[in-house]
Amino acid sequence: MNRPFFAANLADSAAFAPYLRPGVFVDSDHPAVIEFACARVEGCENVREAAVRLYYAVRDEFLYDPYGIDTSVEALKASRVIEVGRGFCVPKAALLAAAARVVGIPARVGYADVRNHLTSPRLREAMGTDLFVFHGYTELWIDGRWVKATPAFNRTLCEKAGIKPLEFDGRHDSLFHEFDVAGRRHMEYVRDRGTFADLPREEMLAAWAEHYPGYERWAGSVKGDFQAEAQGM
Repeated sequence: MNRPFFAANLADSAAFAPYLRPGVFVDSDHPAVIEFACARVEGCENVREAAVRLYYAVRDEFLYDPYGIDTSVEALKASRVIEVGRGFCVPKAALLAAAARVVGIPARVGYADVRNHLTSPRLREAMGTDLFVFHGYTELWIDGRWVKATPAFNRTLCEKAGIKPLEFDGRHDSLFHEFDVAGRRHMEYVRDRGTFADLPREEMLAAWAEHYPGYERWAGSVKGDFQAEAQGM
């Protein structure tokens, strides 16, 4: 397969090297990730157009699913999202970063703690809180600066739940909306945990253990159709 490559105009190529090479979780060298990325940017003429195309592909082609979370190394990889067709914010952010790297766009993963005032009652009960620690997003190097992109919630989920889908134009940060379409409080950013070349899995699990005592019991046990439940959120 001929791989498209979009020159990102890097002033210091060495500084960007970690954001272009494959990682354990941002596995941009996986055949499925390469095939996915190359197919989605076909016909694109520049970095911004390719980045936007990849954002919408990751956002909408893979369902957001916070149920049955598997914290094993294999389950948190970008390629697993393609394999199973769904994922929560952390692996979906990794997939966007991996797809961008495939086509020459520097990308890194970032994390923040967010309070989701409209989370599903079942998930809130299991977690014991509406605070989502280590929410994942992506940063892409476009036209000389890092731009944030959050590909977590697919459009159909947003429509069912009555929340605003996050759009991305490659120029402005794409971050969760503070309010939903009815004016209800939705997302609140509480803490910025920084950006990384790859998922700091051990740091994330340590933070989960601190904020969610016994998370190992519920992380993989909450089952259900989150997309269907969104209708009643």
